[in-house]
Amino acid sequence: MTATAPATTPPPAPGPAPAALKDLPADLSASVAVFLIALPLSLGIALATGAPLQAGLVAAAAGGIVAGRFGGAPLQVSGPAAGLTVVTAELIQRYGWRTTCAITVLAGLCQLGLALLRTARSALMVSPAIVHGMLAGIGVTIALAQLHIVLGGSPQSSAVANVLGLPAQLADPHPAALGVSALTLCVLLVWNRLPGRVGRALRKVPAALAAVASATAFAALAGLALPRVDLPSWRSHALPEVPEGPVLGLIAAVLTITLVGSVESLLSSVATDKLIASERGTDNRPPRADLDRELRGQGAANIVSGLLGGLPITGVAVRSVANVKSGAVSRKSAMFHGLWVVLAAGLLVPVLDLIPLAALAALVMYVGVQMVNITHLRTVNRHRELLVYATTIAAVVLGGVLEGVAVGIAVAVATALHRLARTRITVTEQDGVHRVVARGQLTFLAVPRLSRVLNQVPHGGHAVVELDGSFMDHAAYETLHDWQDSHLAHGGSLELTGRGSRALAGTGPEADGEADGEARTEAGAHHCCRPWTPWQNHCDHRAARAGTLSGGHGGPSGPDGVVAPTIPSAAGAPGSAAAPRRRGAGQLASGITAFQRDTAPHVRDELARLAREGQRPSQLFLTCADSRLVTSMITASGPGDLFTVRNVGNLVPLPGAEATDDSVAAAIEYAVDVLQVDSITVCGHSGCGAMQALLNSHPEAPVTPLTRWLRHGLPSLERMSSRHHAWARIAGRLPADAVEQLCLTNVVQQLEHLRAHESVARRLAAGTLELHGMYFHVGEAQAYLLSEGEDFFDCRVFDSVGQSA
Repeated sequence: MTATAPATTPPPAPGPAPAALKDLPADLSASVAVFLIALPLSLGIALATGAPLQAGLVAAAAGGIVAGRFGGAPLQVSGPAAGLTVVTAELIQRYGWRTTCAITVLAGLCQLGLALLRTARSALMVSPAIVHGMLAGIGVTIALAQLHIVLGGSPQSSAVANVLGLPAQLADPHPAALGVSALTLCVLLVWNRLPGRVGRALRKVPAALAAVASATAFAALAGLALPRVDLPSWRSHALPEVPEGPVLGLIAAVLTITLVGSVESLLSSVATDKLIASERGTDNRPPRADLDRELRGQGAANIVSGLLGGLPITGVAVRSVANVKSGAVSRKSAMFHGLWVVLAAGLLVPVLDLIPLAALAALVMYVGVQMVNITHLRTVNRHRELLVYATTIAAVVLGGVLEGVAVGIAVAVATALHRLARTRITVTEQDGVHRVVARGQLTFLAVPRLSRVLNQVPHGGHAVVELDGSFMDHAAYETLHDWQDSHLAHGGSLELTGRGSRALAGTGPEADGEADGEARTEAGAHHCCRPWTPWQNHCDHRAARAGTLSGGHGGPSGPDGVVAPTIPSAAGAPGSAAAPRRRGAGQLASGITAFQRDTAPHVRDELARLAREGQRPSQLFLTCADSRLVTSMITASGPGDLFTVRNVGNLVPLPGAEATDDSVAAAIEYAVDVLQVDSITVCGHSGCGAMQALLNSHPEAPVTPLTRWLRHGLPSLERMSSRHHAWARIAGRLPADAVEQLCLTNVVQQLEHLRAHESVARRLAAGTLELHGMYFHVGEAQAYLLSEGEDFFDCRVFDSVGQSA
């Protein structure tokens, strides 16, 4: 028997570091940046509320550690925020500081209850105009109060009192306080605009910290006698007491803190998610915010902060943005920032006691002014909600936050009801035809006007009734139906058109589709050529008859922009043995039949004119062959408008390039020299398979017709990776991922290729041709027009009314 030595197992190779340790350096670095912003802001907000200054530090620590650990938005940073400043100041004046701490605890318990009921999403139902108006009103109130401290005085009890007392304060300013405040504001304004290499190095220090540090150093070196931060001993720190006061007033206070804090936190979570999506690729993004968990985290943080004598807590947009931009990877960055605040509160008290109160007041005033956001104002104005926004601001400034929100909601509801009830009804007569047009919703409020207008149509005449609304109540229906029966009984004729005609006709979606087509015919042949309407209506009424819809929704459009419908025929019905083989032919035949029946009568005259006169398109439209891209639909064009060239990846081969496809060059030459188009548009789109293939291509891949064709896209790939070209932005944000970036870059590169074609270059030099870039986001059904800037292409987004946002 032979003894065998036991086999030795080699030690395992060292594996990669755990993810927690791998992300630790990035989180530590981001936490320091956020801490440097949070420290002066927390002291300034505590000063603005009239609370003990330690309360700001307690809230910052609790928000970072508790909300950071238990919240649902990993990169959101919580703490004392300007949005709660006015509310907290009112509570302190009315009930005292210790009762305010108890109110904060109760508000935290309410937030926990709302989170358990999973109502976080409901907070987002509040109109953005009300939320932005509330924050702007709070900002105005903060700025007015802190302006008195900036001038060396003391703030009054309300915004109105602060405005009334301002002339006397301006007449007797305190030079030292004014000088320190002016220095703080100057540093805040210019810090992020410092030029050169030195400026880039200095900008790594947050502007808030730099401003307060500069003002503190100036005051110390100049020996100015100014009120300064005075952090008393933590042994005398005030803790909450049992609330005392009117029960209804205390309930209102708790609900106000709960409402404002919750809405601001949840909106900040959503904004942080959007910022992460625009700044980072899909490979290094944290999970999306869980809003119910975030509400639980905010509630727990408010309970802890209130019990420890801290300010109310909410998610803070400024710190969250700094956290994301500083490279934070996980929730540990927010927790570390809270830990640094705890250490500073214990170790840096002598340094913090040097800060002039005027510097903190100037910082908070600057934050308050920034809360009146011009971008929000433009957005609200574009959506015609300026009245709601302005009313909410005024109500918050004059009455308070809760009163302002209530007034804003009331005005928003009244505005919505006014728009719902506002209906414009007109009648015109041309060539013996009376045309009645009803714009808006037809409710019982519009019945008197509707009846009065309908009675102006003579008996026995021909009438066209266009109902351009999505809702008709029973009273309006009865009025129209009775008039219709009477008009037809007297020998008249009637044509119903528009979106709302389906309810009156009573024949379901099919009648609606035909009526919609008729309405477009009255407007002119150009509008009835839009492919979406016949395609959608054809699909809808066939689906209603068959009870099922198989196959895709639509095929690619040809150069004339007509979309082939994809409706299942009897041959392709489920359960038929011939379905797999004959479904395509059946769909084609069904689509042709629908065109001849529904669309051809409306376009026949226009096509006959084009057949006589020949095509005279205004532009060459070069786009991808992707079936989801319907050129006539996204450009609202019809026959004769676009000379369309489609290929895989919307590529324009360079003249003389290897494996050149002359069909594209021939189309360009024909459009530019023969058809004399005025412009050329290159249109890319999201999720382009050709761009995805380019990103995944390998030099050793077998040569196929597709890989040979995609070689024309290699310059786009090189442009994207080049340092000499700035990345394209889409509506002010960076692309979501590498595929979207390449799709945008490819449009820019193909425009460069176009300029290399001799016919295009000649017309450009003569000033008779324009080049445009376009990008269509399929999932959002949103078109973007690329506009050339100084060193980059920026995308302008167009809204539903054709305005550039």
